[in-house]
Amino acid sequence: MDLQDQLKNLFPDHQSSEDAEETTTTDQGSLWMQDAPIICKYEKRKGKPITILEGYTGADEDFKQLAKEIKTTLSVGGSFKNEQIIIQGDYRDKIMKILKDKGFKVKRVGG
Repeated sequence: MDLQDQLKNLFPDHQSSEDAEETTTTDQGSLWMQDAPIICKYEKRKGKPITILEGYTGADEDFKQLAKEIKTTLSVGGSFKNEQIIIQGDYRDKIMKILKDKGFKVKRVGG
């Protein structure tokens, strides 16, 4: 009886790392893809530029995950409020490129 068999006897519900790799999903596969474009617009609030993303029809958790990915990729601050992603600064071009690479349709509004 080798080590793998002993581990299976001790932990019958445990999946080995080889099995776990097959069952994991990619980040891109877990996000809801939609037909309508996500709207990317630019505003100034209190004199400071912000980029707003809205129009996502999937679950809020997916939209929050997308917001986190964008913020970490661009190394900027932002928040998720009222079904909108608010990013500090004018990053419309970079955000639109990131979203298009993920497979989303993006529409630029305002300027």
